[in-house]
Amino acid sequence: VGSRSQEKAQAFADQWGFARAYGSYTELFKDPAVELVYIATPHSQHYENAKEALLNDKPVLCEKAFTATAWQAEELFELSRERGVFITEAIWTRYVPLSRTINEVIESGIIGQPKILSANLGYPLSHVERNQRADLAGGTLLDLGVYPINFASMVFGPDVESVVTTCTKSATGMDEQESITLTYPGGRMAVLHSSMIAKTDRQGIVSGDKGHLIVQNINNPEKITVLGMDYETLAVYEQPQQITGFEYQVRACMEAIENGWIESPYMPHAESLRIMRLMDSLRKAWGVVYPWDR
Repeated sequence: VGSRSQEKAQAFADQWGFARAYGSYTELFKDPAVELVYIATPHSQHYENAKEALLNDKPVLCEKAFTATAWQAEELFELSRERGVFITEAIWTRYVPLSRTINEVIESGIIGQPKILSANLGYPLSHVERNQRADLAGGTLLDLGVYPINFASMVFGPDVESVVTTCTKSATGMDEQESITLTYPGGRMAVLHSSMIAKTDRQGIVSGDKGHLIVQNINNPEKITVLGMDYETLAVYEQPQQITGFEYQVRACMEAIENGWIESPYMPHAESLRIMRLMDSLRKAWGVVYPWDR
């Protein structure tokens, strides 16, 4: 584990059983024994941390939101290509088995043609300092709103035709709550909302012309319930036993490194970049500004 001081790193290592503790991230990146770097610093630091790791030829698993802005993501992916070093976004819902089950259920035709979905995520987190600071890439979107957006993308794909959105802001100018409506080809629609001042039900619902499915907790899917035309339960899928849910993205990184890939099929670079560009455009529409915006 690496931290900004040896004392912090050692305390964390002692608490959680880490074999090595580094007093700086640079020391960690330069250790030849390190085979994969997991970056879980604030969003504002992802770009710098990931760039230094790649320059030291360390494969990277970087927490969502991947970066603070899209241009930062573009540069990291270009650097990954130039050096032939793996990097992927650590948004765990892309890797957990039940997420794949959602699309399998839809593709089976049991709910008919999917026409509209809704998804939300909200926790009272406005008291957390980094969420109120632009210089730490604060607000709800990068912390929580990224999950409903990814849910919509996993179900309806990348071809967004139009976006209608609004948000409320905190006293520091960060987005507190937001509503995002995306339309797709064929008249499909995704209605998304997130909040850092309210605790929501975290549900994702996909409705077709023959029924609908309910995903309990889009953050880490726990159960999928499929209902028919008369709201009768047709099927229930439970979450497989897991350690924390984070193990799936680590296994995906191991798979990619062993195969010499520079990206993971579970979260391709193009998809991370597309979502970063969408989030840039949302913040621009709201007037939520970060120091790195161009």
